[in-house]
Amino acid sequence: MPEHILESCVPLPIPEKELIEVTVKAKDWAIMHGAGMRSKTDYNPDNMFFVPFILTPSSFPRKEFNRAIKLQKILNELMHWVAHDVEFLRTTLAQTIKVDDFTAKLFGLYEAVLEKGVVQPISLGLIRSDIMLETRCGDNNERKTKCYCCWKQVEINTIASGFGHLGPISKEIQRYVLQELDQGSKLKDLPENNALSGICAAMARAWEVASNPAGVILFVIEDVSYNICDQRFHEFEIREKHPHIKVVRKTLTQIFEQGSHGPNKELIVDGNYVNVVYFRAGYEPGHYHSQNEWDARYLIEFSKAIKCPTINYHLAGTKKVQQALAAPGILKRFVNDPEKIQAIREIFTGLYSLDDDEAGNEAYKMALADPERFVLKPQREGGGNNVYGKDIPAVLEAMTPTERSSWILMERIQPPISRGYMVRPGGPMPPTLVDLVSELGIFGAIIGDNTMIIENYQAGHMLRTKLTTANEGGVAAGAGALDSPYLTD
Repeated sequence: MPEHILESCVPLPIPEKELIEVTVKAKDWAIMHGAGMRSKTDYNPDNMFFVPFILTPSSFPRKEFNRAIKLQKILNELMHWVAHDVEFLRTTLAQTIKVDDFTAKLFGLYEAVLEKGVVQPISLGLIRSDIMLETRCGDNNERKTKCYCCWKQVEINTIASGFGHLGPISKEIQRYVLQELDQGSKLKDLPENNALSGICAAMARAWEVASNPAGVILFVIEDVSYNICDQRFHEFEIREKHPHIKVVRKTLTQIFEQGSHGPNKELIVDGNYVNVVYFRAGYEPGHYHSQNEWDARYLIEFSKAIKCPTINYHLAGTKKVQQALAAPGILKRFVNDPEKIQAIREIFTGLYSLDDDEAGNEAYKMALADPERFVLKPQREGGGNNVYGKDIPAVLEAMTPTERSSWILMERIQPPISRGYMVRPGGPMPPTLVDLVSELGIFGAIIGDNTMIIENYQAGHMLRTKLTTANEGGVAAGAGALDSPYLTD
């Protein structure tokens, strides 16, 4: 397939003198407005560097952006009902939990909740649907003579869906840069992004639903928070807009040491009654150093606090569940509107089970025969876990047929290319003009239980961009950069 290159927001290349001047200003603007991160290689809680960013916004088709925004409420609803379907989760994860210890432990907590009874039926879902544009050529009636772009879903995140702050601040960095480049006429095509306020409003609404004026919102955090701005600005936003709500930050270890239940299963941590628990940690095995951290997770789950996410929401976000949802006929189990089902099905790329059965064995053969078509994904969040292209055969061949059940196979999306300047701490000056690809994340917020939905809305977006030569694109993981969409017709 020929490469499809998106038209740049501004004329490129930018003259060197002007490029150096605006880059220096943009770095200072970023760090002075909270687009910061702590170093993983030379950690110091008193030091911070700016988060890597793309100097000018990357183009994104307006039609496809609006389609993604419109669909998010439907995806929120889908994931809500998936999370509350016991039989579906049990059946879908039955083989995975036999070979994936971490998923098995999460599922063990889920089974314990089902056995002992759900203490708090209401859940808060802060969901992020990650999508990429895919280049298509020759199969669109309106544009038979040239390539065009439509978007496909990469994954849905149901736990620790970050960049509620860094998404909007990306736009503000680039807004400043465009004005400095005398390109202010382009600002009208940068879409509004209220991700931070939208996400925090959902937490505040869940706090109200919990009906305890003395309660706090508890952020469950890592032992070391490198991506500190993206967390703290949520805390600051809640305090500014809802000054009566206090936010407390604790690790799972601290919750084990300081947590307990009140007489009516209230969650009490360090003397604070907790209304809402927001997990920014707990999604990978490294966050659980011992049984103590698992005991803390149990303490939270068996409390009256509203969880974001509940254990069933956490499991609904696994790759295996998302692969199962792409199977023919499954969506009608959760969505009863044929138009909505069709809209969801259109965004799925090829997702295949690798279980030790006829379908899984066929997918295994496909991956070995043409590995460059695929990405191999485990049941993990946080980036840096996938296997790509030519590396797939060796990884697959080292597995037993049973071990394959902890992975899924996804067809690799072929995105269009944009060109721009990636500005990184310690990077070259002036920055070099490079080829890039982007991944858009659409945030959604949903509150409800297994019978009703109280709130459901789309809550902003974020854009991460990486070099075309890079596989992983996580900004916190060090491979990607902040960006924002420039909408084109």
